Amino acid sequence: MSAKKNLCVYLTAFVLLAGGVGFMLWSALSEGSMYHLNVSEAVAMPSEKLKSARLFGVAADDIVKPQNGLGASFTLRDLERPELGIRVHYRGALPDTFEKGAEVIVEGRMEGKDFAAKTLMTKCPSKYEKSNREHA
Repeated sequence: MSAKKNLCVYLTAFVLLAGGVGFMLWSALSEGSMYHLNVSEAVAMPSEKLKSARLFGVAADDIVKPQNGLGASFTLRDLERPELGIRVHYRGALPDTFEKGAEVIVEGRMEGKDFAAKTLMTKCPSKYEKSNREHA
């Protein structure tokens, strides 16, 4: 009887451990899923599917910065189809290289027709790439 009781305890412990590990994996994968899209792909998707997304494109010339200097609102244009755009609202410190025509990557979510960005990054200008090639 003792061996049967030990086996039952080990099986119960294994099932609980496997269930816990499975739940942690499921939780991590479902929260960590983020779409990586250009603007034209994001425009084509229903906004309710873009609860967590990373968009890339070019900042249009309609950049509006608040008086306190933090954040900006602008239209993110598609690289291939500049007639397509999404209005982006960002409320944080801006990179020094953020300006009209800069290639931008934003992370956040769609809120109605606009994109609320929690992160904004700019791609390094090509002038830096040229100097790296000269030294290579």
